[in-house]
Amino acid sequence: MTAQPASLGRRDLFRLGFGLVAATGLAGCASNGGSSGGGTPIGPNSPKVAAAERARQIAGARKTSVKLAAVQSEVDLGGITASTWSYGELPGKEIRIRRGDLLNVELRNELPQPTSIHWHGLALRNDMDGVPGLTQDEIPAGQSFTYEFTAPDPGTYWFHPHSGVQLDRGLYAPLIVEDPEDGGNYDTELVIVLDDWLDGLGRTPDAVFDELRANGMPGMDHGAMPGMPAMPKSDLLGGDAGDVIYPHVLANGKVWKAPQTFATKPGQRIRLRLINAGADTAFRVGVPGVPMTVTHADGFPVMPVELDVVLLGMGERLDCVVTVPDRTVPVLALAEGRGQFTQVLLSTGVAASTDSEALATELAKLVVPEMNALRATDSVALPLREPDVTHDLVLEGPGDKYSWTINGKAYDPADGLPIRSGQVVRLRMRNKSKMFHPMHVHGHTFQVRANGKIGPRRDTAIVLPGRELIVDFDADNPGQWLTHCHNVYHGEAGMMAVLSYVE
Repeated sequence: MTAQPASLGRRDLFRLGFGLVAATGLAGCASNGGSSGGGTPIGPNSPKVAAAERARQIAGARKTSVKLAAVQSEVDLGGITASTWSYGELPGKEIRIRRGDLLNVELRNELPQPTSIHWHGLALRNDMDGVPGLTQDEIPAGQSFTYEFTAPDPGTYWFHPHSGVQLDRGLYAPLIVEDPEDGGNYDTELVIVLDDWLDGLGRTPDAVFDELRANGMPGMDHGAMPGMPAMPKSDLLGGDAGDVIYPHVLANGKVWKAPQTFATKPGQRIRLRLINAGADTAFRVGVPGVPMTVTHADGFPVMPVELDVVLLGMGERLDCVVTVPDRTVPVLALAEGRGQFTQVLLSTGVAASTDSEALATELAKLVVPEMNALRATDSVALPLREPDVTHDLVLEGPGDKYSWTINGKAYDPADGLPIRSGQVVRLRMRNKSKMFHPMHVHGHTFQVRANGKIGPRRDTAIVLPGRELIVDFDADNPGQWLTHCHNVYHGEAGMMAVLSYVE
């Protein structure tokens, strides 16, 4: 996505093939279990990728076909009209399938730029992962591409582009993979997609990114500009809470003054599927006066725990069950460190007794527990084992002209961290910057190692400033897989690397 050599674009690198990766050498730090060594990269078109997909398929699986168009459109944020790019509505229309189903999605690109789709969180086949220059060519304007893959794991997922900073427009939608054996502890579901918004209101994400690259982050080396709002700060996030000022935050495409209303009744148990689709904002979420039972993190079950408030970094998802009280209550989402909030109302027909602004103020005072301390259920937990290979991911920035790096280098798809099928892979993420980074691994879920104990199974997890996060995963899905910060501006400015299967 960024930081290619000046003489080669992303498509050029892709067409050269993965021999270039082997020729340049596969860099990485290995310890506590030996080295994976060099080797020939397993590319997205390898027979091994096709074989892994066949192994995921199950007899009698259904096939769901969807047609999508990425279009320029106007959206109503709740009395505020914004010109943006979307999949026709905001959020895009939910796709809902069952575990083991084959999903076929034809995307037609009606935008003025190339685009793509990444299926966030799914352990799918590598050639369908949607990373231009690594797993596919970008989809040119006026052209179409068909994604087809098996969805192996149930859970709350979503999809979005992996082209430039397009994620910070309206190009996102939920993908729910149902488990036929699930659902015993709730009566109905509500999917809530959270977002930070600036597009089409005088600025575009591309313009914001160009400003950051040209001038650096406000306060980085020249202080805040006169008249500019203060940059977001949060003790919970260890300092800086964001790099971009957003005029609005949204829940299911609406500002807090014009919220979506979900009709319900007292005593009903609702499974909230929470998705943070924001580009630069973490959200704390709670239902004032109503405890939430957290049941899943990034689609995988955790030991149920009752909490008053939770935190979601960009790209993260949480499933929580709430029991509706005898009054209308809001599901509040506070933009951490920004003094902004949004909401969805759970309406019983009985009015709430307190206004949402006052409730948001109270929610901001609550102690937020450590989400990486959730514990995976025994059914999905990866056992504690010594890794076969360990790769350090040192996170740093912002450097000159807003550069963000992993291991001192900006993203280069031809420079991968080598791993081999069958290995237990450990990633040791060390944050040497002053900002939090929600780190996302494509094509796998990892086991968080929380103080030497088994944490949650996730695909995205926050690494706080000055902290280290250790995660393990089984190398069971061959291909070339991106790992990156899910702050879209950090990733596009270089904070991405490749986990490269080799043979």
